[in-house]
Amino acid sequence: MYSFGRSFKQGSLRATWGNITSKRLLQTSGKRIPSPPPPLQSSFIPRSPITWAIGFVGLAVGGYYYLDARSALHEYIICPIFRATTSAEQGHKLGILFMKYNLTPRLLDDDINNPDDILGVDVFGSHLRNPIGLAAGLDKDGEAIEALFNSGFSYVEVGSITPLPQPGNPQPRFFRLPRDDAVINRYGFNSTGHFNVISNLKLRFNRLFESIANPHSMAFREGKLLGINLGKNKLGDEIEDYVAGVERLSPYADVLIINVSSPNTPGLRDLQSESKLTNLLTTVVSKRIPNLLGRLPPILVKVAPDLTEPELESIANSAKQSKVDGIIISNTTIQRPKDKLLTTDEDLINETGGLSGKPLKPYSLKALRTLRKYTKDSNLVLIGCGGISNGKDALEFGKAGATFIQLYTAFAYKGPGLPGKIRDELVGLLKQEGKTWQDIIGEDDK
Repeated sequence: MYSFGRSFKQGSLRATWGNITSKRLLQTSGKRIPSPPPPLQSSFIPRSPITWAIGFVGLAVGGYYYLDARSALHEYIICPIFRATTSAEQGHKLGILFMKYNLTPRLLDDDINNPDDILGVDVFGSHLRNPIGLAAGLDKDGEAIEALFNSGFSYVEVGSITPLPQPGNPQPRFFRLPRDDAVINRYGFNSTGHFNVISNLKLRFNRLFESIANPHSMAFREGKLLGINLGKNKLGDEIEDYVAGVERLSPYADVLIINVSSPNTPGLRDLQSESKLTNLLTTVVSKRIPNLLGRLPPILVKVAPDLTEPELESIANSAKQSKVDGIIISNTTIQRPKDKLLTTDEDLINETGGLSGKPLKPYSLKALRTLRKYTKDSNLVLIGCGGISNGKDALEFGKAGATFIQLYTAFAYKGPGLPGKIRDELVGLLKQEGKTWQDIIGEDDK
């Protein structure tokens, strides 16, 4: 706009100057008439073809690196800028907004360089091309599913979703501990409710079902699965809320998760007691209906890492009695291992909420090993979650008994390239051992 305005003024100026000069030539003699001023040049539009070419190449290269999830640009430049210019919750919302409109990068070799022969794993009667999944809590309302699958995850879990919309706890409620690659959150099941999420999932289903012939799953991606995590309202009924979630969201899920382990909803973790949990899980298992592809979604229960061995044994018993299909270990921890945290801000460390990220790993891995002891004689599938940030961590969880693993906090810190990096690291580690992922599941038992 600025350059066009100046061009218009330049034309007017030259016309006016010509009129004045003509009049002066008639009125004067022997005097030198000054030349008109040179036309103004715009500094906004390059004149040289070389400049145009360089600019075009620069944009193309920059665009390629931005669109490639593996690019160091994301981990070392874009993600740090996000953290420096936003609060934790603002960064979360902005990330979801970018993913919702597919403005985020993707793992470009996800379909053409897929080491299925090494990382592929059979679970729930389906096949995952790799054991790397995304935990619930990032995409709470099912808005960013395609972008998350594009990052290289073979399993994406949305939610937790509550029957009625609720705002969650007052802000601030999400805090970064960057020196520890950790966060503390007390969101409190903030959710837009079942019907808004169902609307998102239904629109997605209609769009993809028309364009993809013979879809393998509700992920609409070969070798990938979509999980939906269910919660209860703060004042909701501990049975009815979960039953409503199963009945309403079964049609859109490959897997359903009953979340009884968030530390931010009063009384929720009390549902992990054996009698209450057995009753709840038995009820929801009986209420499942087939999804829109005609398959009955398996049901998992997500538990806390802060339970004692007897409590974990009780959960194993409940899972067996109720005939659920698996257990996710684990949610966030209410513990604060100050001797292991680099963060020294006592006020920050002591914020109420669940701690996740690297400091969670020892607790979740210990809980996984304990649960494995009480479930290895059953058909229960164990999913490892908590503190996993690289291929070595993933391998540890696999050997401890996890059929597949889930990330969240590390993905937020490292950026969209992390699933691809973990995939490549796992391939290298497994090749060194001459094994596949399927071979090493539960290897620590031997």
